[in-house]
Amino acid sequence: METNPFLPIIIGTDMNAYNMAISFHEAYGIKPILVGKEPLSFTAMSTITKTIELRSGLSDSAQFAGIMTAIAQKYRTPGKTLLLVGTNDLYVRLIIENAAILKEFFVFNYISEDLMNKLQVKSNFYKLCAEHGIDTPTTYFYDCRSNTPFEEQMMYPVIVKPSNGIAYNLNKFDGQQKVYKVENPRELQDVINKIVGSGYDDELIIQDFIPGDDTYMWDSVIYASSKGKTQLVTFAQVVLQEHTVTAIGNYTALITRYNKEMMVKLQNFLEAVGYNGFANFDLKFDERDGKFKVFEVNIRQGRSSYYVTALGHNMASYLVDDLIYHVEKPVTYLNEDFLFTVVPKIVLRKFVNNKAVQRDINELLKKGKYGNPLFYKKDTHLKRKLYLFARQVNYYKKYKNNQW
Repeated sequence: METNPFLPIIIGTDMNAYNMAISFHEAYGIKPILVGKEPLSFTAMSTITKTIELRSGLSDSAQFAGIMTAIAQKYRTPGKTLLLVGTNDLYVRLIIENAAILKEFFVFNYISEDLMNKLQVKSNFYKLCAEHGIDTPTTYFYDCRSNTPFEEQMMYPVIVKPSNGIAYNLNKFDGQQKVYKVENPRELQDVINKIVGSGYDDELIIQDFIPGDDTYMWDSVIYASSKGKTQLVTFAQVVLQEHTVTAIGNYTALITRYNKEMMVKLQNFLEAVGYNGFANFDLKFDERDGKFKVFEVNIRQGRSSYYVTALGHNMASYLVDDLIYHVEKPVTYLNEDFLFTVVPKIVLRKFVNNKAVQRDINELLKKGKYGNPLFYKKDTHLKRKLYLFARQVNYYKKYKNNQW
């Protein structure tokens, strides 16, 4: 029998939602409630979730608060606090925008709406980074309402991506990519025209392409308590990211590293802006000047952040200790070796070209210091296991056929 004084309500049905669900299950033997827009195979057949509440209007800002209030009323029981966790940018934004209403029913740890807009609107974020000594790639912002060609002089290739990912994803079009890599000004203008033609009318980020394969990408997870005290800082080197055009930027394998200077720098930045909750930084190492350049900070844990739980710093426990038990914790700078992967070993061995990283992969595999959260041992649904096995086979094909 569960005797915990709380019940987790996780918004989302994707891999990030699954990682949070198994974090709660691992630490407390608890089966969370998931709330989603549609069933996704990561969580649909799982035996470690209590219920999946599907609501087609969940991502609609006009319906969100009403849906979540009804969920709260359904699961409210005396002596149990409802602990709310968002798993993607849109759901976290909706939690923050509706915080005043949701606080009557749930506990959660997210930043204010004002700080969210400073961090999520990239032009604001890069200004903040400059103020606090955080390096970023050379970046221009193109206003899609301007009707003028982009005329800044840049070294090609350049990266093009939307400043407002949520608005961009609402305007679907053929050939839509999460990130574009373009080789010349003509190609750049074609991409701009296509995106403007879709109805997207916010800013585009046009950014210096930092050379280097996936292993030049880095990741950092930070947890700051609801009182704004940093409790955990991690740093990890990306081994592989997704290589399909719709999923670039989603990491499929990474190795934990220790770089106290960068860890403290990122911690200081968040403390200076008054941050609380989970944060997940994306960075790339630029060997041209020897600096780590920050691309963005996600105001939540990432889908690859499960390595934190795997190393004994359970993500669910940080939330529970903070919001339910009000435990103060000293800051931990994670310094343990681990290989997080959601791809099979054959993909790691065949598609990672960095020799030093390949050596580390082999060493960690040999020592058993690796893990794939999708194969959580206590999740026993056979059909789900068969689906995941097929997905592993498919990963090999995906990397073979898609080179970013």
